Amino acid sequence: MKSIQKFAILGIVLTMGYSISAQTVNPRDFDNYRQPDQRGVNVFEPQKDTLTAFENLHVRMGGSFALQFQALDNENSGAVALKEVGTNFNLATANLDLDVALYDGVSMHLRTYLSSRHHNEPYVKGGYFQVDKLDFISKGFMEDLMKHVTIKIGHMENNYGDTHFRRSDNAQAIHNPFIGNLIMDSFTTEVGAEVYYNTGNGFFGMLGFTNGKLNQSVEESNGTTGGAALLAKLGYDKQLSDDLRVRLTGSLYNTGYAQNVYLYSADRAGSRYYDIMQDATSTSDNFRAGRFDPSYGNQITAVMINPFVKYGGLEVFGTVELTSGRRLATETERRNTEQYAGEVIYRFGDKENIFVGGRYNTVSSELASGDDVTINRFQLGAGWFLTRNILMKAEYVNQQYNDYAAGDILEDGQFDGVMVEAVISF
Repeated sequence: MKSIQKFAILGIVLTMGYSISAQTVNPRDFDNYRQPDQRGVNVFEPQKDTLTAFENLHVRMGGSFALQFQALDNENSGAVALKEVGTNFNLATANLDLDVALYDGVSMHLRTYLSSRHHNEPYVKGGYFQVDKLDFISKGFMEDLMKHVTIKIGHMENNYGDTHFRRSDNAQAIHNPFIGNLIMDSFTTEVGAEVYYNTGNGFFGMLGFTNGKLNQSVEESNGTTGGAALLAKLGYDKQLSDDLRVRLTGSLYNTGYAQNVYLYSADRAGSRYYDIMQDATSTSDNFRAGRFDPSYGNQITAVMINPFVKYGGLEVFGTVELTSGRRLATETERRNTEQYAGEVIYRFGDKENIFVGGRYNTVSSELASGDDVTINRFQLGAGWFLTRNILMKAEYVNQQYNDYAAGDILEDGQFDGVMVEAVISF
């Protein structure tokens, strides 16, 4: 009943959004913005453009819906009994997006999860204030500099790496060619600011700082209310010819100290693989099932390198991620974790509306127990954009857990099977 109410509310709000936007000349246009439909595929940081469509305050309301049919099996050594999983539909998920052009070169974004795997009630994922011009100070103020600079401030999804531009964000799954995200799924929302500089010839950089906290609080722990995290990214992204695009980025996320490190556990929307590898006696859902968190505790240094090449309909996207960290109270030395992933996608048909592809993903990590473990995943997928707002996709997935200790629920663990997902985004 609660889910029905959520979707009814979403329908009413979105209808209001269309009536508000209908007062503008181009109700769905927005400056320096990643389109939430097929046009946003392979868009990372939105292209910096000082040309403006701003006339008056402009409200754009949109949303996303996603529903999966799951047919997965799981098994392990038998030391711990696993919950049995069958074939059926998962909980439908829904997002509500609110984007507002507040002034020429000034905008706001807010995303709310109306329905997600982990929370029963709607809650705000995050949002930010974006500045592309300083005309609100005075017309043309620092105009030459702002042709290259963008400033983002908020409690927002932090721009670490490029994988978060291709992952499913609860119901916003139209930009992901697969159904599941990476095994070690880097995603967090923290209060901070990011400053971007785009040279205009393909090179760009970003420097950001956050308070290193997912859950905001002024309570002290160990004599402090929190810590800090440094974000940095350098990259090159250019369309070299009509057929060839090349992108290469390197990113850093580093905390000197944080009360808790959430880089790989902040996604409260949950994993796409429902109920797999879960204790048969458990009465609650491990909504992160299928993912891996190195559980560093208070300190982390993470570096991610992402190459991307698109030639015609063929695209290759890679991830090299090297991390280290520790929990100060119980560990004297840092532990290391490495993640590697490679994707090959081929898009064809009218406006590249059909695609097939594969991904191999592996994670190797030293656990706090001292054990060295490895997780491997293979995904084979295909998709069809019925329209630029509607996507149907299917995936075969096989994930294996290696070298977990005797008696661990993941000892000789494995899950595999087929999933189908329908996505609407606008």
